Amino acid sequence: MTSLSARPNPAPSAAPVRAEIRALWLLAWPIMVGQLANIGMSVAQVAMAGHASAQDLAGVSLGISVWNMVIITLMGVMMSVNPLVAHHVGAKELDQIPHLVRQALWKGMFLGLLAGGVLQCSTLIFDFMALEPATHQVAVGFVQITSFALPAFAAYRVLYGYSASMGQTKPMMAVALGVLLLNILLSWVLVFGHWGFAPQGGLGCAWSTLLCVWANLGGLLWWMRRSPAFASTWPLAQWEWPHWPKLRSLLKTGLPIGVTYFAETSAFALIALLVARFGSHQVAAHQIALNFTSLIFMVPLSLGVAVLTRVGHALGAGDPRAARFRAWVGVAVALGFALVSASGIAAWRTQIASLYTDDTVVVALAAQLLLLAAVFQLSDAAQVVTSGAIRGYKITRAPMWVQVLAFWVVSLPLGYVLGVAPHLAPDWLRALAWFPTQPQQAAGFWLALVLGLTVAGGGLLLLLRHVARAHLADAPVSAKANRAAAP
Repeated sequence: MTSLSARPNPAPSAAPVRAEIRALWLLAWPIMVGQLANIGMSVAQVAMAGHASAQDLAGVSLGISVWNMVIITLMGVMMSVNPLVAHHVGAKELDQIPHLVRQALWKGMFLGLLAGGVLQCSTLIFDFMALEPATHQVAVGFVQITSFALPAFAAYRVLYGYSASMGQTKPMMAVALGVLLLNILLSWVLVFGHWGFAPQGGLGCAWSTLLCVWANLGGLLWWMRRSPAFASTWPLAQWEWPHWPKLRSLLKTGLPIGVTYFAETSAFALIALLVARFGSHQVAAHQIALNFTSLIFMVPLSLGVAVLTRVGHALGAGDPRAARFRAWVGVAVALGFALVSASGIAAWRTQIASLYTDDTVVVALAAQLLLLAAVFQLSDAAQVVTSGAIRGYKITRAPMWVQVLAFWVVSLPLGYVLGVAPHLAPDWLRALAWFPTQPQQAAGFWLALVLGLTVAGGGLLLLLRHVARAHLADAPVSAKANRAAAP
């Protein structure tokens, strides 16, 4: 008799595909709105600091750059809760979730305090920059003040992952939108000095960030405590001390994700620093292209979280076929969106750049970078959604190595050669007709990003194919064993 694994897989009909797309979208769109609200906080703060003074703007921008690098890394480490909760939900092991979330909250407290200390020490990097005294003061103050928000941020990301993996994504959206409005109000009051407060300038943005991160945590706790959807798994119904084996397990799952996020975030941060030597026009063009593509990236990023949840639910239920189906539908949806976004960016790149500035030189440079950004839309969408799908299988280390290879072995070294020092390339590479003889500046780094993201996207697609097949191969064996054990 032909084994199940040897039978050809029939192409899925349109109805299940449409149903899966709908399920993905119902999970993803509130996440996307919430992420955009979080970005909106930084946008509002930078805008208000810019109206305070140029020194306040520069100080807040530097502070946010350091802050983002730390919180995105911390966010990745806290993501260990997502696949574990999703598997318990799929297996209908709801009684296991409260213990898991309580231990993840302990992990968040410890790592939040550690990250706060790291952020405090990171202010030393500003001493090595040629900054005006006022700018230095704001940058240092911003980082020192916001470091006290990191324990709350880590706890919030635990609850975020718990809620998303329960299939409840609207609470994060609603809380994020409310906190965005609060952030705008607090920044306006504290930066400019309204309602009897003395004007704080850029430091007002720091205090606003600190208060709003804690408000995010408080708002999500309030919502979840009152919602019936969390009643059976509410983690704070009882006290529990740290359980070190569980904490080690959570760290083992989360640290590779944190390293992955750090590799990508630090690569973009280093590009900004390396491009700075070529003047303000190059820096401005890089920031415009990065800002716009970061907004577009929220769609595949949200799909990645939704795919992680859907795959985890299927695997928890013992259905690897459904997990594979959901993973590839998610990848297809992300690639479809990427085709649309790539076409739009390529067609309207000059108009997009013009929304940010009237400087014709910056517009021309940013339009050039946006064309390269259009090229990597497909690989960028592929890498973020496949990463989510693979994490749904509770595999985090292999994707980490693919991402580190893409950003730290391919993108940064190649970007430095193309953008800054073509003479460092080996002779065989410089002999090629297309290889530049002059530094390509920001464009060189973005071309290297295209190649690096192609490596990441291609490598993760192959890894997802391997992981899904490996889990699928075990399914017939388990089915036969169950049949043999049956009376």
